Amino acid sequence: MSYYRELTLRNVGYVSDDLQKSIQDCRLLIAGCGIGSTIAEAAVRIGFERFVLVDADRVEPHNLNRQAYCQADIGSLKPHALERRIRSINPDAQVASVAEYLGPANVAAMVAGCDFVFDTIDFLDLNGIVSLHDEANRQGKRLISAMSAGWGAALMYFPPEGGSSSRFRRMIGLPAENATVENASYARHFSQLFETLSARLSPEIVHAMARALGTMEDGAPCPAPHVSPGSYSVAALAVSCAVRLLRGAPVTAAPNLILVDLFAELTGAGIRVLDATA
Repeated sequence: MSYYRELTLRNVGYVSDDLQKSIQDCRLLIAGCGIGSTIAEAAVRIGFERFVLVDADRVEPHNLNRQAYCQADIGSLKPHALERRIRSINPDAQVASVAEYLGPANVAAMVAGCDFVFDTIDFLDLNGIVSLHDEANRQGKRLISAMSAGWGAALMYFPPEGGSSSRFRRMIGLPAENATVENASYARHFSQLFETLSARLSPEIVHAMARALGTMEDGAPCPAPHVSPGSYSVAALAVSCAVRLLRGAPVTAAPNLILVDLFAELTGAGIRVLDATA
């Protein structure tokens, strides 16, 4: 029996042979290897075998409370450390680790080499995030954007639409695709989206995000607090979304946001779908 077959043996019953082959052949771009590291680990464990990992950050001690790294990785570039992690689970995995930030100069090549895009870029710069969404839309690639939300996770699925404006641009009030966003502020535009959702989020998340947005500077990592259940909820939600799409089943698309709150779920009220434009 091949190693891959042994690795995925316990998927049988939930994952058909045809679906498992689709998972194995699917190429994933993980843009942002912070919270994206948990997605990568969940993905390789269910049988994804082809990865492009893009980030220019290094592993720091404060990352270890929630990301798929260990003490020996501190100081390493995140995509290189994550490649080691993936290969430690499946040595046959095909992994390209790129120690760069995404932007207009490199995004087309990165997106072209994948079937699915995972957007887990930290709040670094609006230009890079918009470039990723624009290019995925332009190339007809499905994009899953996920982030931790307190003790749970939030996810938006962006199907390709074509046209001159990505759905993400429209959601946060940016001009059409060819218009530059060089001088636009992610903090300001994200604040608008957050305010739309805040009445339907837990007070704990609202307080933490409001404090973070109040001190956030464009070009710097988001200072919001994170806990490991949130990060691993991101992994579970994002990988489940990708597998469901590969199965050919429908997934609620943006501007709807899928929110899983594990603390609330313990009372039976933790999974909601919110319209981010309402």
